[in-house]
Amino acid sequence: MYFEKPGKENTRKTIELALKTAKERGIGHIVIASNTGESAMPLANNGVNVVCVTHVCGFSEKGKNELSEENRAALQKSGVNVLTASHVLSGVERGLSTKLGGVYPAEIMAHTLRMFGQGTKVCVEISIMALDAGLIPYGEKIIAIGGTGRGADTAVIITPAHAQNVLETRVHEFICKPL
Repeated sequence: MYFEKPGKENTRKTIELALKTAKERGIGHIVIASNTGESAMPLANNGVNVVCVTHVCGFSEKGKNELSEENRAALQKSGVNVLTASHVLSGVERGLSTKLGGVYPAEIMAHTLRMFGQGTKVCVEISIMALDAGLIPYGEKIIAIGGTGRGADTAVIITPAHAQNVLETRVHEFICKPL
């Protein structure tokens, strides 16, 4: 499915399509990017392992996480795993490029993935992060949900590889994305 515009208004439909696809294809794991937990909560208690990947602490404000402790606790109580870690396609490299100038390989990958949409880049990144954290199984197709800004507008079927083998990651199919 293609959405006319990117953004938060596509969240409900993206989650609906992801859950439907997971059920039809027998996919047992969904990884979703959510800074506040709002997008992740509707996935809870739907018969799949859900991993919510947040922004790294300090993303918006040094020393702070955008996911409130009460929302983190609510997600965890509902069975959602919450992962807060350095972003695999930026992290240290963004710090170096900001300070020293230049472009580094992970940033080139991130910008290339953005050619397919911001949500596509997010889906690849969060699936690798969840695999590296041991929250999803190695070598299995999963569904990853990302977005453009706030909310969710992109869902893909993907087999992530560990960060040290990033080029072995395979995006198999788009479930939905903005045009």
